[in-house]
Amino acid sequence: MTKQLSNPILYLMSVSAGLVVANVYYSQPLLHQMSVSFNVSESAISNVALSTQLGYAAGLLFIIPLGDKMSNKKILQFDFALLIASLIAAAVSNTLLLLIVSSFFIGVSAVLPQLFVPMAAQLSEDKNRGRAIGIVMSGLLIGILGSRVISGLVGEQFGWRSMYYGAAALMILLFFLLQYKLPKLLPQYDGSYGSLLKSIGYYFKTEPSVRLAALRGGLLFAGLSAFWTTLVFLMEDNFGYGSDVAGAFGLFGIAGALAAVVVGKLSDRVSKHKIMLYSALGLIISWVIIFYSGHSIIGLIVGVILIDLAAQAIHITNQNIIFSKNPEARNRVNTIYMVGFFVGGATGTTTAALAWQHYGWTGVSTLGIILSFLIVVVTLAFRKKNV
Repeated sequence: MTKQLSNPILYLMSVSAGLVVANVYYSQPLLHQMSVSFNVSESAISNVALSTQLGYAAGLLFIIPLGDKMSNKKILQFDFALLIASLIAAAVSNTLLLLIVSSFFIGVSAVLPQLFVPMAAQLSEDKNRGRAIGIVMSGLLIGILGSRVISGLVGEQFGWRSMYYGAAALMILLFFLLQYKLPKLLPQYDGSYGSLLKSIGYYFKTEPSVRLAALRGGLLFAGLSAFWTTLVFLMEDNFGYGSDVAGAFGLFGIAGALAAVVVGKLSDRVSKHKIMLYSALGLIISWVIIFYSGHSIIGLIVGVILIDLAAQAIHITNQNIIFSKNPEARNRVNTIYMVGFFVGGATGTTTAALAWQHYGWTGVSTLGIILSFLIVVVTLAFRKKNV
């Protein structure tokens, strides 16, 4: 296919990635409000965030592979219909079970940004692939971090349900914009849907670099989810702040997200192993700072900035590695990577809720240090599988 990724389209995908993926994370600063609304424990309400992440993993597994078989415009239509309906269902939920189920389908349908990343890789020249991935990922990560700021403020002022109503209205507008502007891609895969899904297993078995990237990504996102899921509880218990302050921490993480383009360019030119190793060591340092900052806002701010810088470097380098191979199956290898990524996130959410319940911030921080140390271990142990 002729390379045809113009900067306006690239930045449209970047902004859209951020706006869509934000739906996965709106709940995190609102968990305390939700627990009060439904009169349930903090551990029980954490299932809202958990179900969203599990839904995202399911969407990655069953929807994103279709990017190698079906027009992106058709996927767009189905996904936005489900996403908008799920957001409205969450807004009107009168039981915790309905909110959990709605959150699952929000996660399922919020996977569209994972079509944009392989699309950027496909339409870019080889020498600029890292840059294109970095730009789309910067929008995606700013959306993740900015979502917490927005939902925290909206939740504090108008209640948690208002955030979901507003998100549904925004998605309606974005759908029409993407339908009009996004390039239409017609993949060449002509096998059945069943054979498409089955081929994911083939790439998982035959591509050790993809397996390694998925493992590192899972460990990375487990740590990030542990931090963001429990931060709102720390703010309430240790500082007496509400969801608006917890969400505002996303502003400091955006500094890391803005480094995406730089990291993308570096991964086109510098040893990917070195980027991965130094970034994982940076994660450990970040978590040590967070460990000692249970009563220090300044310490937490420094930790957030560093942890997002390191996480961004690992994530983009992982994706540059897997997209450099198997151009005919970029959506499927991205599925493998991102399923591992979000299964790790769901695991981190669950274990962090338990760590918080039994050991407080010390337990959560120790969990983060252990997960980061494991990234260092697997990176060193399987160095030859990085490329």
